[in-house]
Amino acid sequence: MFSAQAVSNFFISLEIMGLGLAGIFTVILVIMAVVYLLGKTDSKKG
Repeated sequence: MFSAQAVSNFFISLEIMGLGLAGIFTVILVIMAVVYLLGKTDSKKG
């Protein structure tokens, strides 16, 4: 049905997409943490 090369390429592309999604998810978490910390420091000043 599929050649070994095609299956191998499919798994490689899945792995790359997974790494990309993990990177995006990590960036979102970092931004949320920074915004939360900035919000805490700003509320203390005011």
